[in-house]
Amino acid sequence: MVGEAGDGLEALSLARKLSPDIILMDFDMPQMNGLAATEAVCKQLPKIKVLMLSAFAYAEYVRGAIQAGAQGYVLKEASPAELAQAIESVLSCEAFYCPGFAGLELKALDPDFKNRARTLELTPREHEVLISIAQGLSNNEIAARFDIGVRTVETHRQGLMRKLDIRSVAALTRFAVARGFVPLGG
Repeated sequence: MVGEAGDGLEALSLARKLSPDIILMDFDMPQMNGLAATEAVCKQLPKIKVLMLSAFAYAEYVRGAIQAGAQGYVLKEASPAELAQAIESVLSCEAFYCPGFAGLELKALDPDFKNRARTLELTPREHEVLISIAQGLSNNEIAARFDIGVRTVETHRQGLMRKLDIRSVAALTRFAVARGFVPLGG
């Protein structure tokens, strides 16, 4: 643990100063609530992951946390083991929602669920090409790496964009980094 804040404004300030891997954000805080602080952190410091902690087990609160950019939502009453699992999941770029929300239609609440689910539909070659694109390799370099034609690389790239509903190479790269397929530095 590198810091503790008493309100949302302090949480945002400490996030800028300390750049933690993950923030356990309280939902209900003075001055700037947890939703506003989460949204600010996610926009200004996109490398930092946010796990929302809340005493409130309401679908609207989960929806708000997801829309603000939180990667997970766990109740304050969670066991230490469940909290540890939530932290590990979010640090691994996996969403986490406490078991109390199992009955909710979280797929509809999570705007990125479609892309996360579609990642599982990638062929091994598409996965390799995605990683290579995210590493900044050109089509020629990717073709040479896997001993395939440049047109085949282009076909894989187009297939990735179609499957993941992504429209640019930059967005493919962001997707691969966000999913932990490649580190941010390449």
